[in-house]
Amino acid sequence: MSLSVTATQGARSFEDRAPRELANLTAAALYQLAVARGEGEIAKDGPLVVKTGEHTGRSAQDKFIVRHPEIENKIWWDANKPMSPEQFEQLHADMLDYASSRELIMQDLAGGADKTYGIKVRVFTEYAWHSLFIQHLLVRPPMDERGGDPDFTIVDLPGFAADPAVHGCGSKTVIAVDFVRRLIGISCSTIPSRLEKR
Repeated sequence: MSLSVTATQGARSFEDRAPRELANLTAAALYQLAVARGEGEIAKDGPLVVKTGEHTGRSAQDKFIVRHPEIENKIWWDANKPMSPEQFEQLHADMLDYASSRELIMQDLAGGADKTYGIKVRVFTEYAWHSLFIQHLLVRPPMDERGGDPDFTIVDLPGFAADPAVHGCGSKTVIAVDFVRRLIGISCSTIPSRLEKR
C-alpha cells in the first residue's frame, strides 16, 4: 500500500522522494551518509556523534492518535490525545509538500522477529542517522525479503514544523498515529527515539 494524497505541489507520495540509491542502505552506508551530509561527526575511536536539538527525552504531550469510529472503543482516550482524520490528512499533505524538496531515506524493515506475527514496516527518514537508529529498533530482513506493500509506514521529518492551529496538535512537534491508514507521522523532533516510543 503506497500512501499518498493530493498535495498542493511536489511529491505525490513519500516513495517519490526516496531515490533508489537511498533505499535499504547498510549501517555502514548510513554512517557514511550521515557524516557526508554534516549530520554528525566521527569521535575518537569511530562512534558517530550527533546533536539531538531541544528535546532531551519523551514528548508525551505531542503524541496523538487519529480518532476513527472503527477504533473508537479500542483506544484508552484518557491516556491518548485524539486528532481528527481531517487534521491528520492536512498534516500528511503538508509533510508531503515539505518532503517534495528533499531526498528521503527509505528502509523496508520488520516489526517482530517471528514472521507469523511480525509486520512489514516501511520507514522514511530525513536524516541518515535516524535511519541508522531505526535499524536497531526493527528487524532488518534479508534483502530478498524486502519490498512489497508495508503493513505500517513511519515518516520521520525532523525539519518539518507542525502548526497547532492547522494540524490540531499542541506544538510544532507531533507524533501522530493513524491506525486505520497504518501510518505514523513524526515532525520537528531530532531525537530518533520518537521512532520507538509509539
